Amino acid sequence: MLSRPKPGESEADLLRFQNQFLAARASPAVKVVKKADKRRGAGGSGDEERPPLQDSKDVVILEDFPDVLPALTPAPPKKSKFKNACVCFNDEDPEERLECQDRHITAVFSKIIERDTSTAAVTMPVPTGDPFPRAFHRSEIKNEVKVESGRKSIFAQKIAAKRAAEEAVTAPPAVETRRTHGRLAVSGAMCSPGSAEEEPLHSTKDGKPDDGVSTQQPHIITGEGLGSLESEREALAIHEENLQKLHSMTQEEILQEQRRLLVQLDPSLVAFLKSRHGVDEGQERREKPGPPEPGTESQHGAKETVKDFSVGGSGMEESVRTEKDTRMEITEVDLPIKPQKEWIHMNNVEFEKLEWIKDLPHPRQKRTKKRAGYSLQELFHLCRSQIIQQRTLALQVLGHVVQKAKAGEFASSLKGSVLRLLLDAGFLFLLRFSLDDTVDNVIAASVRALHALLVSPEDEEYLDQTFSWYQGMAVFPFTPNSEEEEEEEEEEEELTLMEKTPRKKSRDENKPDPDVARYDVIKGLLKTQFLHRLRYILEVVRPVPAVVLDILDILTRVARHSSEACSQLLACPRLIETIVREFLPIQWDPRVAEPGHLLTSLHGVACATAMKLIRVLASGGRNATARLLNKFELKSRLSRFIAEDPQDLPLCREEAIRLSTEAFRLWAVAAGYGQSCDLYRDLYPVLVKILQSLHHLLSDCQENPTFPLSIQRATAVVTLLTHVTQTAGCTAELQARLSSSGPGDGEQIPPPPVTWNQVSGLRPFLETSLRRSVQEISRLETWQALQPLTTTYIIYLGVYYSVCSQQPSLNPIDCLEEVERLTSEVLLPLLSQPAMHSMWDLLRPCSALCNPLSCSPAPESLPSIVSLSCTGGKPLMSLAGSKSPFPFLTALLFLINNVTHIHKGLVSKYTSVLDFKGLKDYLLQSWPTRPPSITPSSAWILRHEYHLQYFVLALAQKMAGTCPDYAQHASLHHCVAMALLSRLLPGSEHLAHELLLGLAFNPEFIPEGKTGGPEAADFSDILHLGTSTKLAQPGLVAAGFPKPRRGVLLGESYQHLPFIRACYLSLFVHLEPALARSQVAYQRRTYLVQSLLLPEVKGPILPSDWPFFPLISLYNKVTGAETRGAVLNSLPPDLVNTVTRNLQWVLLLETWRARVLQNISAAAKLARLMCVFLTGGDLFREGPVYCYTAALLALYCQPKVLDSLELDAPLPGLASFHDLYISVLEQFEGVSFGDPLFGVFVLLPLQRRFSVQLRLAVFGEHVSTLRALGVPLKQFPVPLERYTSPPEDNLNLLRQYFRTLVTGVLRHTWCPVLYAVAVAHVNSFIFSQDSTTQEADTARKSMLRKTWLLVDEVLKKHLLYYKVPNPESPMGIDLYEQLPPIRLKYLQMVTKKEPKENMQMSDPE
Repeated sequence: MLSRPKPGESEADLLRFQNQFLAARASPAVKVVKKADKRRGAGGSGDEERPPLQDSKDVVILEDFPDVLPALTPAPPKKSKFKNACVCFNDEDPEERLECQDRHITAVFSKIIERDTSTAAVTMPVPTGDPFPRAFHRSEIKNEVKVESGRKSIFAQKIAAKRAAEEAVTAPPAVETRRTHGRLAVSGAMCSPGSAEEEPLHSTKDGKPDDGVSTQQPHIITGEGLGSLESEREALAIHEENLQKLHSMTQEEILQEQRRLLVQLDPSLVAFLKSRHGVDEGQERREKPGPPEPGTESQHGAKETVKDFSVGGSGMEESVRTEKDTRMEITEVDLPIKPQKEWIHMNNVEFEKLEWIKDLPHPRQKRTKKRAGYSLQELFHLCRSQIIQQRTLALQVLGHVVQKAKAGEFASSLKGSVLRLLLDAGFLFLLRFSLDDTVDNVIAASVRALHALLVSPEDEEYLDQTFSWYQGMAVFPFTPNSEEEEEEEEEEEELTLMEKTPRKKSRDENKPDPDVARYDVIKGLLKTQFLHRLRYILEVVRPVPAVVLDILDILTRVARHSSEACSQLLACPRLIETIVREFLPIQWDPRVAEPGHLLTSLHGVACATAMKLIRVLASGGRNATARLLNKFELKSRLSRFIAEDPQDLPLCREEAIRLSTEAFRLWAVAAGYGQSCDLYRDLYPVLVKILQSLHHLLSDCQENPTFPLSIQRATAVVTLLTHVTQTAGCTAELQARLSSSGPGDGEQIPPPPVTWNQVSGLRPFLETSLRRSVQEISRLETWQALQPLTTTYIIYLGVYYSVCSQQPSLNPIDCLEEVERLTSEVLLPLLSQPAMHSMWDLLRPCSALCNPLSCSPAPESLPSIVSLSCTGGKPLMSLAGSKSPFPFLTALLFLINNVTHIHKGLVSKYTSVLDFKGLKDYLLQSWPTRPPSITPSSAWILRHEYHLQYFVLALAQKMAGTCPDYAQHASLHHCVAMALLSRLLPGSEHLAHELLLGLAFNPEFIPEGKTGGPEAADFSDILHLGTSTKLAQPGLVAAGFPKPRRGVLLGESYQHLPFIRACYLSLFVHLEPALARSQVAYQRRTYLVQSLLLPEVKGPILPSDWPFFPLISLYNKVTGAETRGAVLNSLPPDLVNTVTRNLQWVLLLETWRARVLQNISAAAKLARLMCVFLTGGDLFREGPVYCYTAALLALYCQPKVLDSLELDAPLPGLASFHDLYISVLEQFEGVSFGDPLFGVFVLLPLQRRFSVQLRLAVFGEHVSTLRALGVPLKQFPVPLERYTSPPEDNLNLLRQYFRTLVTGVLRHTWCPVLYAVAVAHVNSFIFSQDSTTQEADTARKSMLRKTWLLVDEVLKKHLLYYKVPNPESPMGIDLYEQLPPIRLKYLQMVTKKEPKENMQMSDPE
């Protein structure tokens, strides 16, 4: 075997190896083949067609190796630069086109045509006496040639002007004339877009071409190159031929031809023709000066029309026109500096080169040019200016515009919302971009404008005032209630809670910032690294104090948004550190407190606004509070600002009091979580000193200008002590749990570092202060100033006595004696004061329920920016106004309830509370009215009003079983309780649970059940000959139960109230998590409170139709099971009892508390009651269910209820009533067995005034129901007139009526109600002689003829002789004994045209 070549061997060795290989005749390792030529296609190599060449190359082929190298990247297809340069027509011959495009040298040389120059004008040089041509200066030649297309240098323009001047001198007249006529335009349909428009544009008013067109000369076809005598003649002949063709075409044909040419012509050719046309037109205009032609204006208008049809050259046309307009718009007037001819190289000004120095275009609109100021568009434009002053000015003005808009100053002069307009225009992100500016003034203006947009100082002021109210620290988050988010959440209802949270977070992260900001401005800003920029401004830029305060206010507003926003604030790097270090220092320069000292920087100085920001952040959650207290060392700062009296702080007096107040509020928030209570022991002497000084506030009431601030500080101190007392009350419970817990009980909550013995000594101080304050109630001004502080005293005592009763170390007898003493010495004398009567009388004028406009949104309220609508201040006579009695009376009722809870014997002493006329008037007016729509403003206000109503009802519940005279208030208080249950907002689940548990189903609050109410109901049915006596006696007998009277059913319902209550309480399990959180807050277990932010408000806790909730819940459960494939033919007894209890409760309310359900529409009630038939196959046939359903149906068939029935209105919880009705029809067909009660529910929606689609569904797809709708006429509770009047006008339904009658599908024995209805409508239709459409007229005459020819004489008589409906008649109708003359004459006229023997029964269609 031959060896392979090795390194180092020479060419001689390789040659020797080759000779050895050839001598051995061994087979080669590779094969030599002739590879096919790819250019000859796939037909083969082509060796058969040509002899092999001697120099053909050998090709080496390796096995498993592709012939063609793979492409590394997909290369783009090659484009020919010549492909689009040729114009191709559909009717051209390809061979002829190939010949025309042949560029071979033979083709070129064989077609050489010499140009005819015999007639070309020859210009001889001007003879001079100089040996050489004289040099000229460009200043000697005037510019007479204006170049319209393209740009030429000044030298080229001078040369052109010089040659034109020489030609004018030397050229003969004939040549000049011929040259003038040589300027020809493209003719007819071969013109460019601009020139093609000319031919159809020169027209008269009637659309015909103007005669002036024939005098025009061609502009493009010059005739040059032809013979000397034929050039002009041929060009004119072509031009006249084109004109004749254009005259014979209509305007539409011309435009259509133009569009076709524009698609086929090369755009560069179009542009060339347009440029030629523009140049020649300009030259003609200069040669023929004068007024414009009459057709110029019409040409311009027509060009606009033609422009719309341009396809290929529209973009180029616009670019050429724009470039031309740009060159023409600059003039000497526009230049800020007027050029002088004496300046070098400026004797001929090139204005297009000086355009860049002209002023910016004036943006003011024409209609407001004479008005002062700027438009919003101009201000947005100035915000992007390169001049700092302009940017600053624009941002400042926009900030003032926002302030004025929020104040409502534009409401009377402008339509729409200014803020919405600004936000839609991108104002928010304009401010965000401006914050990134490097100029301090621009940053300050941006911050100020953002502050005006986001922050409402009045909102913060009122929130500070309500901080010390009952449950005032808990507020709703300022999160927009977006419809878009609600829709997306509805789509994700199938997801579990663990899946929803990350899905919602990722959805917001994936959305663009503007989309997020559209429904939530704060959330949109947070996505733009907004907090990082503010931190940089505070830390690095260090702006002036006003800007710092604005930034702190903005951050406070962000913290109020949600717990997530608070977390982002805490997570922003160095933001909280910077605020605490710079604006809450332990020490600072004392010179800031000197009078007249100008504070140039707020950095390094303690600031109350910064402390408020920390307090609002702490309200976001207990974890955030723990981080603030421990990580940022706020405990030491709390001690610093609390231990020192405000007058000793090196700050101005007002700022020092505010700082101390915010420090106490922050401590109160922390104590609300059971935190920082260890400071209580350290600062106990300070607190006692403050309590001892509270009585001095009375003497400082008049002369002290800081008295309102001092009152706020005092209320914050008492609020702090209230929460510390709550926390101390939990110590014994937690200590007992810790002692009894074992190793397997898990981690236990440690007890707080404050005990009951440490706080119980505060009560004497505060009770003494309360006694002194109450003595000032007769002095109106002093009392109004002291009322907020007195309110906190009362709240403290209420909390104290509610907690002290739970302390194992307390002697119960001592507690009862203290309560008795408080009642006799403080509370009862207070209630007897005349001023108290005035306060109860102020409830109704200050109520938000009685005065819905008091909490209406502000004029510029936006859903994306939550506001409490306090701009401009609340009215004095409003719930949050200065004269409102609600905070004080709520606290007083809270204390009275706790006192009576401890000492039951004191309940009777407080009966006078419920006897106040002002309270009764307020309750009478507040419960029936529809509450205001749920907005952030109304939710904040209504929550406090609902607290007062709840405590009134809680006190009434205590009196119901002990006071014999209470029965007179029972019905009123029950109505108030039922209305309050439908109004309570999220966060008040504990109150709703207490109302359901102890008051809503309490027999004491339904005195009608034991004072003749059932008998009165029976007597009412007898007097009205009520519809309830008509219902379904045969069906009830079939069900095996005798028909009970309504009074019997009511009495049974009254006796079953405890079971009804248990049924409703068991079905509200979905509220258990929210109920647990609410109970923690209201029961004052501070160690379990997670956040002082309430849940988001999207509506009340319970829906308005909550009395139907068990039935709805059961229906949803059954339909859900059927959706999964399960079939429920029967229901277990407990579910039957659930439906029965639900129907009992609804019947009781409809009879004795009908106004409580007035907010539920009659259609909604009917839809809920239909769930009885849709839930399970035979549920409605159960005896109790059947009886109560029939009783309710009788109430819903009363005339006033039927008049209010609107089935076309949207119903809560239903996509449409039509879909529900189709389900009822299907259920009726399947399981009704002709039940008359079920049949009434099917017939109710078929009244004439309701949608025709419901009737078409019965007589169309569900026509089989007519066989089972056997409701007797005498038992049908609805008058037939509601079905027969007015006459039916739907032709399709009339045809269905007629078809079912004549085919026997609808018979009197099967469906007497609809039989009478169909006969009435068909009779009215066939004898109607009103003018109508041809189709309707033909149909009614056809029906009349077929009716005349009916074999069924009974039906024929009914259809012809029908008179009026009559439920007392066996057939349900009254008949004429003989037809009226008018009808008889019309019948003879219609039927005599066709012989009777040829008439056959057929479809009326």
